[in-house]
Amino acid sequence: MPDADALESAPALAPVAAPPVVRKRPKPGERRVQILQALAAMLEQPGAERITTAALAARLEVSEAALYRHFASKAQMFEGLIEFIEQSVFSLINQIVARHALAVEAAAVPDATAGPRQAGRLVVMLLQFAEKNPGMTRVMVGDALVFENERLQQRMNLFFDKIEATLRQCLRPSDGATPTVDAQVQASLLTAFVVGRLQRFARSGFKRLPSEYLEASLARLLA
Repeated sequence: MPDADALESAPALAPVAAPPVVRKRPKPGERRVQILQALAAMLEQPGAERITTAALAARLEVSEAALYRHFASKAQMFEGLIEFIEQSVFSLINQIVARHALAVEAAAVPDATAGPRQAGRLVVMLLQFAEKNPGMTRVMVGDALVFENERLQQRMNLFFDKIEATLRQCLRPSDGATPTVDAQVQASLLTAFVVGRLQRFARSGFKRLPSEYLEASLARLLA
């Protein structure tokens, strides 16, 4: 079954600290991070309505004009969150893939179960990332992007297309041949499983954890 050795480092966007009593001028780039942290924190509130720049500015105790000095639009703020998701997830995927390649190279004989184990690790990592970043989960499944710029949802669609393509490569035959139809179907099923778990997590107010019965579920999906 997939382990979580590399997953303890799954990053989370840190919560916003309470405003200091004595206000200091933020360092270059610091205010951008604070804005993204505040947006992520607001998305973590179960049942949160569509977030407005007015509400975001009020949370940070700044004017809306101050927000627009750092982001040209609210869409750019969401793009900042998507960039965090992409960089974090694909960095972890690269770690998992690199370790898998080393293990395959060191093996005396091909291991037909190595690919499915690698795919399982990717699924575990994705779901653990979501648990650590509830607000990001709402971005990943599109709940937070309703009524926002269409390109944001298109970018998240592309994110999951890349995830599915990576899973296909994990599940290809151990001799390195082109992924079979079975591998393509299995990769599609795993991706749908991940998206379904993330949607349930977000729409349950973050009560139904994505990792629920995960080991047993993966045992069936990767059989």
